[in-house]
Amino acid sequence: MGCGACGIGGCGTKQANGKVSGCRSNGGCATGGCNRLNVFDWLSDLPYSAQQNHFRVVEVSFKNGSRKNFYRNLTNIDCHTGDIVVVEATTGGYDIGRVSLSGELVRLQMKKRRLAEDADLPRLIRIATSRDLDRQQQSRALEYETMLMARVIARKLELNMKIGDVEYQGDGRKATFFYTADDRIDFRELIKLYAKEFKIKIEMRQIGARQEASRIGGIGTCGRELCCSTWLTDFKSVSTTAARYQNLAINQSKLSGQCGRLKCCLNYELETYLDALKEFPKGADFLETKKGKARLVKTDIFKRVMWYSLPNAASIFPLKLERVREIRRMNQRGDAPESLLLASIEDKIIGFEDGVGETSVDLLEALDKREKRKRRKRRKKNRNKKDSGN
Repeated sequence: MGCGACGIGGCGTKQANGKVSGCRSNGGCATGGCNRLNVFDWLSDLPYSAQQNHFRVVEVSFKNGSRKNFYRNLTNIDCHTGDIVVVEATTGGYDIGRVSLSGELVRLQMKKRRLAEDADLPRLIRIATSRDLDRQQQSRALEYETMLMARVIARKLELNMKIGDVEYQGDGRKATFFYTADDRIDFRELIKLYAKEFKIKIEMRQIGARQEASRIGGIGTCGRELCCSTWLTDFKSVSTTAARYQNLAINQSKLSGQCGRLKCCLNYELETYLDALKEFPKGADFLETKKGKARLVKTDIFKRVMWYSLPNAASIFPLKLERVREIRRMNQRGDAPESLLLASIEDKIIGFEDGVGETSVDLLEALDKREKRKRRKRRKKNRNKKDSGN
């Protein structure tokens, strides 16, 4: 059985034009692609006896993993990861979700979220029936239309807010409106109009730009699905300092994600760069030489090379960290070297790096001369053909 609410069109959803969208695996893809923020249960293959006292709390995900919560299994219902269950809603009624985690891993997840094992949790009611699933599908079908109408009503009231998503409760008695806003919003008139229009309980929940992007989803500049909508749950602050440490150009359009904020992936390799930068000498932006003051142009962190330029010089000079430290020690003693480079390598031609390797200036000039000779030969051959034809 395919999941009709899948983000890619369901496991085998038939469209109005007769074409079938989705992964077409009919619920047996085993990749977890139909559910966001999946957790791999690495304890699922361990043998447990039926008499063993399992942890009686399960983690349930709603709307394909857009949100999760813990529920206590007080009546010892035999449910496993992947089962669709009916749970108690905190605001009354019931909700329907999928068990995303069960067993001992739930205990670790609760510890990670700093939630006590004896905390007051809503309870697990039963395994969902076909009637429950039909009711949930009818409610989900109203979400898009409700979101559009909600935006129209908010625009008429001239409220500076954006309705990003609407989520109906499993029993269809309540809807949660997720919105983003820069300022505080007065909802008194808005909620009255929503309740009159939709005839359900209304809950307004403000979210940030990153949370909005995680609920909507999309494809990033890397060509993969957004991290926030697939596996990332902890949104840490990202600053331009992370880009500077990694020698990235401060280009706001390239460093920003679909949420309009700096990309979360700027923090992924930041610690590696910070560890590598510890070996670089500090205060080495300028070096004194007898040819003038050399200025630091760029730093190649993983090759451990610092590039300097001299005044009135067209070339830039790559220096190893040992050579930079040596020149700084000379400057501290009040002395200056004759040149940045050592005498043994001073006359060598500096290469320019491309996407494959290094290409020297001499090689480029040789290739240019070879192309010129080939063009002269072709012109001479064509001229001889014309003369012979005449």
